[in-house]
Amino acid sequence: MEGLREAPPRPCTTSHFRPRTVRVLDRYSRCERWSPPLIRTTVVSLVLLLLALIGLMFDDRVILGAPAMLKPAKFAASGAVYLFTLAWMIRDLPKSRALRAAAAVIGWIIVMETVLIFAQAVRGLPSHFNVDTPLDIAIFSSMGFGIATVWVLSMLILIWHVRTPAADRAMATALRVGLALNIVGAGVGWRMTQPSAAQIASMSRSERPFVAGAHSVGGGDGEVGMPITHWSRHFGDLRIPHFLGMHALQLLPLLLLGIRRVRQPRNDGAEHAFVLVTAALCITVFGAALIQALNGHPLIPPSSRTL
Repeated sequence: MEGLREAPPRPCTTSHFRPRTVRVLDRYSRCERWSPPLIRTTVVSLVLLLLALIGLMFDDRVILGAPAMLKPAKFAASGAVYLFTLAWMIRDLPKSRALRAAAAVIGWIIVMETVLIFAQAVRGLPSHFNVDTPLDIAIFSSMGFGIATVWVLSMLILIWHVRTPAADRAMATALRVGLALNIVGAGVGWRMTQPSAAQIASMSRSERPFVAGAHSVGGGDGEVGMPITHWSRHFGDLRIPHFLGMHALQLLPLLLLGIRRVRQPRNDGAEHAFVLVTAALCITVFGAALIQALNGHPLIPPSSRTL
């Protein structure tokens, strides 16, 4: 129409049309500043998780009653979550050469642990408690030494965190109690590696395969267990307190973040009290699960001794 001019196009701002990949890279870059080695090894763990999930779709072999690639998938997922949470935890700590070295050692040990589990699964063999051949012994021993190193370094990080003044008291308490429970939960693994009298007698008679340790108490490993987790339904299973303790490091901060999303305005005193109560519940549940497992009872139903 005469007298009407076409409206000029709206100026395009880069931020309005930024590709999604650029935004993802920006977020990754921000996270990497927390702790470059921990975030990079988190990414490597996620790649290993993807490979294990692909293996689950195409590999129908079974090792000790579970799909062969299930254990590498669980350890890769657990490792990725642990490394990311630890990077988030130390983001506000004073940067030092010792902290960077500890983070790098923890990250790459967790990755190598998953790689060794993956390699044993590809061979169709159990990775834990397997001392049947010199190669199996070397793999199992390497994993044990690596986790012992991570255990000690995690305690050092906890000490550094406790000694650093916290700007967010409730979140600091959630992370500190979570890491402390993570360390105790990881320590349950040492109980699993103790060979039983029957295993020692079997090895003395040269009965193959050679196995030293078990996660079941009161029965043998390899039975058909609960869905997904494959925890024992008939005997005590030390993997249960092991899991509950180790992942308190994620549970406590996530519960606090959830409370903050639904409860406004924030109340620091109430949030800290919530964290303390929740932490006490986590410690109680972990202790009950440990007692239940050590007494040789399955998770459900709880035994009268546990109650």
